[in-house]
Amino acid sequence: MKEYEYDTGNGCLRYTVEPDGICISGWQGNGRTVRVPEQIEGQAVTGVGSKAFLSKKNLREIELPAGLRSLGDWAFAYCGNLERVTISAECSQMGKSLFLDCEKLGCISGVRRGEDGVREAWPAACGQLLAAAVTKLEAYYLLEPGAVGSGEWLRKWDARLEAVMRADDGEGYFKQVLCGEEDYGSTDMEAYLRAARQKKVRLAMLRLECDQGLASAMRHYLEQYLLTHTKGCESEESWQVILAQGETSPQYVQLFLRLGCAGRENIEAMIQQMGEDQPQLRAAFLRYQQEQLGHGDFFQGLSL
Repeated sequence: MKEYEYDTGNGCLRYTVEPDGICISGWQGNGRTVRVPEQIEGQAVTGVGSKAFLSKKNLREIELPAGLRSLGDWAFAYCGNLERVTISAECSQMGKSLFLDCEKLGCISGVRRGEDGVREAWPAACGQLLAAAVTKLEAYYLLEPGAVGSGEWLRKWDARLEAVMRADDGEGYFKQVLCGEEDYGSTDMEAYLRAARQKKVRLAMLRLECDQGLASAMRHYLEQYLLTHTKGCESEESWQVILAQGETSPQYVQLFLRLGCAGRENIEAMIQQMGEDQPQLRAAFLRYQQEQLGHGDFFQGLSL
């Protein structure tokens, strides 16, 4: 089928003319953002074909049109720097492995039709949960734009989360070893277990921050997981995640402190472990130490 080109200003979309509208078949350009138009040459854009944006490492954000109905297999796979996608709730035909290896994808935002028929944007927190569903939970069945944010969708999300949280930390290790270190990373068992627990910590923190519809029992389970993996415990992955990401994720730092993961018995060791390139993290812990734990010199701590 003949392909045509559409200039977006920072690149070029390739497309074909199908019986039901325009289908985007490819992209060439150096722009970090792609906004697929509602129409091209007077015809509605209704689809994105298989592998249309495959391996476009420069892309950070893709905005898809409201009239889009279908996404082909691997449409955005291996876009390793993709951070945000905007999609319509009317998009009902989803291909397989759409966001394979898009580890930086943090939000899939969009618009859905409410119970009264009025179009509305789903909550920003749900966009984060949807992104995690396809990149962290391996649950593509949750990629239901029309259902995002509903009570049933949140229950399914939490059911998958619970299955991941309760899975043995070593699950999948031997498969990784058999597949080979070159393709799947380290075959160090301890490193694998630490990575598995850190993944669980990040998921727990995400759900506690995006807590719409979160049942009290599940909330308690996630909080306890973080508390039992802080510094001084047999494994310290909740602290290690904060140490690695706290400077750029202040919301997780506040959650960590609010839950009491830092206390009199371990906060000094935490502060000592922080680097010179973590002034915001250090300041947050020193302030907490002074205001909530009642000891420590805030300004002296900043000078360490």
